[in-house]
Amino acid sequence: MKKTKKKLNGAQIFFECLKRENVEVIFGYPGGSTLKIYEELYDVDFLTHILPRHEQGATHMAEGYAKATGKVGVVLVTSGPGATNTVTGIANAYLDSSPIVVFTGQVPTHLIGNDAFQEADIVGITRPITKHNFQVRDIHDLAMTIRKAFYLARTGRPGPVLVDLPKDMIHSEIEFEFPEKIELRGYKPTYTGHHNQIKKAASIIQKAKRPVLYVGGGVIMSNGSDELRTLAKEYNLPVTMTLQGLGAFPADDKLSLGMLGMHGTYYANQAVMNSDVLISLGARFDDRVTGKVDTFATDAYKIHVDIDPASIDKNVLVDLPIVGDVRIILTELLNELKEKRDTKDWLDQINKWKQTYPLQYEKGDGILRTACVIERISEKTKGHAVVISDVGQHQMWCAQYYKFKNPRSHITSGGLGTMGFSLPAAIGASFGVKDRPIVSICGDGGFQMNIQELITAVAHKIPLKIFIINNSYLGMVRQWQELFHQGKYSFTDLDSDNPNFVKLAQALGIPAYSTDNPDEVDDLLDSAFAINDKPVLIEFKVEKEENVFPMVPSGASISDMIINKPKSKALKVA
Repeated sequence: MKKTKKKLNGAQIFFECLKRENVEVIFGYPGGSTLKIYEELYDVDFLTHILPRHEQGATHMAEGYAKATGKVGVVLVTSGPGATNTVTGIANAYLDSSPIVVFTGQVPTHLIGNDAFQEADIVGITRPITKHNFQVRDIHDLAMTIRKAFYLARTGRPGPVLVDLPKDMIHSEIEFEFPEKIELRGYKPTYTGHHNQIKKAASIIQKAKRPVLYVGGGVIMSNGSDELRTLAKEYNLPVTMTLQGLGAFPADDKLSLGMLGMHGTYYANQAVMNSDVLISLGARFDDRVTGKVDTFATDAYKIHVDIDPASIDKNVLVDLPIVGDVRIILTELLNELKEKRDTKDWLDQINKWKQTYPLQYEKGDGILRTACVIERISEKTKGHAVVISDVGQHQMWCAQYYKFKNPRSHITSGGLGTMGFSLPAAIGASFGVKDRPIVSICGDGGFQMNIQELITAVAHKIPLKIFIINNSYLGMVRQWQELFHQGKYSFTDLDSDNPNFVKLAQALGIPAYSTDNPDEVDDLLDSAFAINDKPVLIEFKVEKEENVFPMVPSGASISDMIINKPKSKALKVA
């Protein structure tokens, strides 16, 4: 006699699927359409549910978790406003290729399209900002849909996937069977590069006189940092990184050029512009990197390695495209490379650029500057913390002065530039990384955009180090207003509007301190890193109208940089 499988409702199937996907943590906010899921969650013991104080915070937490661990971040929210509140976080994950799955509640299927209470067409709203999205209309499709969502989120070029769950699908019952095998028609990511193209790339690299490795976040996502280091060290190839690529190669290595692009180092940009072979690894030739496209590395033979074929020739035409997983292709490339070309003259030239225009800031005048704070944090943590920066000037100073040594150590909002990202993303990262300090670095403006998540950090006793860089301005916008808009600081001055951050934190039971004295930075950092059973907040009141340099004006070539030299005016270098 055939044994009848036990019937499960949609909420039970939901958790059975999460268990098989090895989900350990979920960031969620309950509501009417998801009450059955939360009823079931009451007795679930294989995962941790984190209650944020806003659904946008939930999506940033999930992305912070995903970026810190390489695992899929999971979000669960209700219909209507709960779903629409996730849109910014989903867009952020989409532009930064972060694997998250967002489950949204929905009104019952028979009410869809009737403007029912708390109904929103979240599938239509998020279609342009998801890798794919689904709406479950048949309970028999639920398990397979969840399986597909996780598969899509983590494979190929990672990204956000949304699953919309109508209320009646959550309540309906069927005999459950988990779909072990999955196949999506038309979705076949390429992982192994074309052998002849890899062989040709090896030949070109071996003949190069002025090669540069241009490294993006794809190297980190593919877990290819070890192979990158082997390639660079074995063949003496200088390495420059995008904002998302920081940490893929140690910043303190002599071959590191730091970040390139709009706020990159002078020597990174000069190396790229004067290279004869530019090897792009898991980067997409973003406009913040290239500047004026028709002047970008015009004499370089460009090799582009990327898992997303749509990224090839999208922004910059390349000479040799290789589609596939960066780590796998780096491994194959190392097998093909035979001869080691002498790059000493090229490295000597780069070192001269480093000596001529190093990263530097004014010291010894008693004024606290952001670069000083970042530099001291880097030295205190020896470059091994997980640093989650927000968006703005401090983000660029962080990229310049924190010496990242490991992949998945630098988490930030790159493509969308979302103010308010740092605090919730740092909370999410803290649930994935337990053996390293988690540091949230925020501007005073961005910090206020998701300030409610301080409550989440307190509720879970997260040993988060929150450092507010307070210049009482929307700093990056003010910088552009100064340089390009006649110094008209229209609605960027926060001096009279900012709250007392120390008292605000203390009201929540968070130890909090403030200083504008460079001599107090070390002691305050020591105090912060000594607290490991709760969050701690330090406000650094920095120079109000300091600008972050080097800088490439919008639309200019990256060889046309504004360089900030101590005790002199900013100057333009051709």
